[in-house]
Amino acid sequence: MKKEKFIPLENERLTQKEVIEKSTNYYKQISKRRSVRDFSEKDIPKEVIKNILKTAGSAPSGANKQPWVFCVISDKKLKSEIRELAEKEEYENYHGRMSESWKKDLKAMGTTHIKEFLEIAPYIIVVFKKVYDLEEEEKTQNYYVTESVGIAVGFLITAIHQAGLVTLTHTPSPMKFLQNVLGRPKNEKAYLLLPVGYPSKDCKVPDLKRKSLEEISHWY
Repeated sequence: MKKEKFIPLENERLTQKEVIEKSTNYYKQISKRRSVRDFSEKDIPKEVIKNILKTAGSAPSGANKQPWVFCVISDKKLKSEIRELAEKEEYENYHGRMSESWKKDLKAMGTTHIKEFLEIAPYIIVVFKKVYDLEEEEKTQNYYVTESVGIAVGFLITAIHQAGLVTLTHTPSPMKFLQNVLGRPKNEKAYLLLPVGYPSKDCKVPDLKRKSLEEISHWY
């Protein structure tokens, strides 16, 4: 039996005071993150996007299969095509697919089927999940695919915020059009897309309140 290779863990040894301080500071910083729909056209260095993707790619995954693919779009013509197709699906959602309670809950967000941010933001990142891998046309199994990709997206969103940029999780369901327009293989399924950029100068966000710690946690 092949013996697995292990290496020493690189881990910074901190005092209890330092751990509390770091966790507090990180919470204060990340709690300022907001979903944004008003973007600036200001360009972003490609190196920043690469670093963000490398951060997302460092997420844990089932059996370390890393079942994700990040497609980065900056081409204006392609962004316009994606907007057109996304708005077509979103129109159907707002005019028949969504329940009345769903649309009522969305009112606080001020959203409609119009998604101009897909053209304005300098980058769109489309995240695909690899339902299975293909090795010389042979299927190989991936594990906990949805969970793994969800964790990677969490890393991705956090990295975007840490870089001083903003984003929005957009899921124009159904999303098969993304697989078609980007020419992705049959084993990849669109998971969500994220416009990435700087906020516009007059950017505003809904006045929303997050649930308290007491509401989201139980201690045993």
